[in-house]
Amino acid sequence: MFFDPMYFIVVGPAFLLALLASLWVKSAFASGMNVPTGMSGAEAARRILQMNGLNLPIEEIPGDLSDHYDPTARVLRLSSAVYHGRTAAAVGVAAHECGHALQHAEHYMPLVVRNLAVPMASFGSGAGIWMFLLGMIFNLGALTWAGIIVFSGVVFFQVVNLPVELNASSRARYILANMGTFDETSLRTVSRVLTAAAMTYVAATLQAILTLIYLILRSNRE
Repeated sequence: MFFDPMYFIVVGPAFLLALLASLWVKSAFASGMNVPTGMSGAEAARRILQMNGLNLPIEEIPGDLSDHYDPTARVLRLSSAVYHGRTAAAVGVAAHECGHALQHAEHYMPLVVRNLAVPMASFGSGAGIWMFLLGMIFNLGALTWAGIIVFSGVVFFQVVNLPVELNASSRARYILANMGTFDETSLRTVSRVLTAAAMTYVAATLQAILTLIYLILRSNRE
């Protein structure tokens, strides 16, 4: 599969976009870490949550850009650089994760659907490809198409996840702009970081869709 020229023709552009998006977000985050702010990521997150009537735990976790909101435990987890960083990049990432917490509190429908789709996507990302490959190797058409259907769960997750992430970033921009705490330079930097991060989700969605198209085209060649 991965040595098939068609694979690189169909899916290659998405891989290239994903690589560029990853480099962009790392560059934007690094640049944003040089723009100081009056509060740390954890302090900004606490302020945002309190402003919206939420009293959720905020935990420090290891890793780079490992920040996330856990809807099951209802806890905001921030990497050390974001938790302690008193920079525009740290505040922007923290505000984005707060956006997810607000979505959860409001029962934002795309988030509800995304959370329900997580098991399906987790299973489909591995099992779907293996089912497809085994079906192709042993010439089992039913197994091949079963793999395609299972992998479709990954595509569904990515398509639903994209508006969830874009909405969280939109919320972050709006909240920070209306807090009256950050200057224009900080807000512009936050916007650049969030825009770069959004491109990684666009790339992931495109990659999943093009992979599904490739699987369908490949199955029809046999």
